[in-house]
Amino acid sequence: MSRAASSQISFADWELMRQGLVLEPLLQAISDFLDDHKELVAKVRDDLRRGLKQPDTGRSGMAPQEVLRSLILMRVKSWDYRELRERIADGYTLRQFTGFHCRPVPKHNAFHRAFVRLTPATLRTVNELVVKAAVGLGLEDGTKLRVDTTVVQTDIHYPTDATLLWDVVRVLSRLLVRLGNLLGRRIKGFRNRTRAARRRMQALQRMSATQRRGQQAAKYRELIAITEAVVACARSALEAPRRARGRDLFCDLAITGLYDEIAHYCRLADRVVDQARRRAIDGEQVPNSEKIFSIFEPHTDLIKRGKVRTPVEFGHKVLLAESAGGLITQYQVLEGNPPDEQHVGRSLQRHKRAFGRVPELYAADRGFFSERNLTL
Repeated sequence: MSRAASSQISFADWELMRQGLVLEPLLQAISDFLDDHKELVAKVRDDLRRGLKQPDTGRSGMAPQEVLRSLILMRVKSWDYRELRERIADGYTLRQFTGFHCRPVPKHNAFHRAFVRLTPATLRTVNELVVKAAVGLGLEDGTKLRVDTTVVQTDIHYPTDATLLWDVVRVLSRLLVRLGNLLGRRIKGFRNRTRAARRRMQALQRMSATQRRGQQAAKYRELIAITEAVVACARSALEAPRRARGRDLFCDLAITGLYDEIAHYCRLADRVVDQARRRAIDGEQVPNSEKIFSIFEPHTDLIKRGKVRTPVEFGHKVLLAESAGGLITQYQVLEGNPPDEQHVGRSLQRHKRAFGRVPELYAADRGFFSERNLTL
């Protein structure tokens, strides 16, 4: 639970403020802007309360104002979570800016838990706020702009058809065992095939190039058959009458959650089996747009940027635009792997909306170059 939007300061805080401790100009401008726009604190409060069944009970956490101001401070100073916590705890002006004052500063992981609850819309608003404050203070004039793309990798293992099939078998098997324990009976028709699937996955991983030409298809057929049997068993468990109940209300809720989770992985399993059969048995070249690279992070894209050390990356391509003062004035998570040159026009339009003018100097690598972009 989060505390009230504002908290009472102590007599010690009043004394330090009376002695004339002041914020640096940029932070003071941001602080004044926040004081005039209480709706931003309200948006953060709504995000922190989102998904909580009883947000007004339980242990108190960080106040929405503390979360918002700490996030902006971390963004402006380019600090990580640990440095953010240490800097706030060690400096009174930063305590004053964030609203902690003389109260204990939470540990670094508390900041992380609070920040990840904020929605993308709120984060975009906060970023625009920082840019607006810098422009209003005269710290940024928009004369220079540097644009580049990078890849934020998802936390997945290197995907192969064999390992993806193995992921499906072990995850669905684990969920079916858990479901049987909650129902107090064995799932009808279920056999734990994880060992058999792991042996075939490991055999495929260890094959040499010569062995793959003669033995790969047969091993994949065996692994796909095991996977399809496990998926069929999972679907039959979903289609069975759900009259059985758990020991108590919490057990019933856990059973309902397991049904939803099993259905989710069954849908992903269909895609994994389809692409494995098309690639490994039929010899088809499956387009990247139709592939799935992880059942745990199914949104992952395959990115090829021509890098020698990392020819293939798995994650999402992100467009970043930076001002002369180091502020990120634009950011966008891109779909797939679009060419860099198509982002020049849109980045200039966004820059003009933020600063009222196009930049005098536009810096980017050669991937953004085209004859058409020179005329923009």
